[in-house]
Amino acid sequence: MSVLVTGGAGYIGSHVVRLLHQRSEPVVVVDDLSSGLLDRIGSSQFVQLDLASPEATQVLAKTMREHKVTAVIHLAAKKQVGVSVQQPELYYEQNIGGMANLLAAMRETGVDRLVFSSSAATYGMPDVDSVTEESACSPINPYGETKLIGEWMTANATRAWGLRASNLRYFNVAGAGWPELADTAVMNLVPIVFAALRAGRTPVVFGDDYPTADGSCIRDYVHVHDLAEAHLSALDYLERDERKFATFNVGTGAGSSVFEVLNEVKRVTGIDFEIDIQPRRAGDPPSLCADVSRIEQELGWKAKQGLPEIIESAWSAIS
Repeated sequence: MSVLVTGGAGYIGSHVVRLLHQRSEPVVVVDDLSSGLLDRIGSSQFVQLDLASPEATQVLAKTMREHKVTAVIHLAAKKQVGVSVQQPELYYEQNIGGMANLLAAMRETGVDRLVFSSSAATYGMPDVDSVTEESACSPINPYGETKLIGEWMTANATRAWGLRASNLRYFNVAGAGWPELADTAVMNLVPIVFAALRAGRTPVVFGDDYPTADGSCIRDYVHVHDLAEAHLSALDYLERDERKFATFNVGTGAGSSVFEVLNEVKRVTGIDFEIDIQPRRAGDPPSLCADVSRIEQELGWKAKQGLPEIIESAWSAIS
């Protein structure tokens, strides 16, 4: 009996894998290593595979049978919003095609438990500051669209052949649970600021005229270790016969502005840097935070760490 983790060599996936190992769960990692690192997966069994490749369903089914897989945590996906706008075909091929191949292999082998890595990008630009899982989903880029379609696919598989699925809509993930599992991609605010400081550049802020207390965007930042624990809680939830919901926000329920994040970076690093204010970027909502009451009530999960722990762990991991 084992858990298959797609994208398990990546930033979030490697934290999930480590927590599974800590509770003595056998793990099989499937990753194409396009952004993941093999030294992150510990003693896990490993299969290198592009989930969207023609042979993926066959390889996945063989892997599931050989390792007696009973559940899947699916994190593998392309996730750069800007690239998704420039190359929508690639994102549909990889994210939706990969999901289709995975579900086909699960159906063929009778593996009926799936935790799916979704995203708050499914909401698009809601007209409320705190979104619930019942808020309207209107993604504004192909990346968010692929995540929403992934949720539709899990719902259809539930109706068609009895899949048990939990969709986790992540908000802004940052920090490091262990230094060696730090975020090596420079795509999100915290690693972007750290990369600028290490290179001697001035961090850039896009927009200081939003209708917020300090004029900068507000986002819900969740520690990656807390997020990884949410995956295990969702996996355990799938064992219940009574499951009221399939979709859960994963955040803290509290927002931090970009300037608050930068001030925390100054405190932690001891560097008093200047800030380069640039015009707003199209498509950035002023404020986006998670209503986390559902996941707290149904899964018993709650974020334990806040912005100070996020910045401190992220900085210590690269210092």
